Amino acid sequence: MNDRHDNPDDRIATIAKQSFDESVDSLDAATLSRLNRSRQAALAEMRKPSWSWQQWMPASGLAAAVLLAVFAFRGPAEIDFVGEPATDLEILLSEESIEMFEDLEFYSWLATQELEGNGDLG
Repeated sequence: MNDRHDNPDDRIATIAKQSFDESVDSLDAATLSRLNRSRQAALAEMRKPSWSWQQWMPASGLAAAVLLAVFAFRGPAEIDFVGEPATDLEILLSEESIEMFEDLEFYSWLATQELEGNGDLG
């Protein structure tokens, strides 16, 4: 059987442990008190909550749920889809009259009047 003291590393570890234990046993009360206070302060520092991204996860999840609810209850009727404006080349190549495009503001105004009016045009 191998004895623990056959290995030189084990012997050094045993001697070091005995030396450490003896030095700890010979400490005075003031030093032991100071060490205990330092230990307690370090443990208290470890227990403090740190502001990390994990603490913001519930709030960000709630914000995402609120946004999803807003978009879900909004409905497709309230979403405005704007078509692409016609380019100059498309206007020139089309068979429609260019004069109509010169009066485009008038036609736009006329469309808003028809939408705002109560159906009376005369």
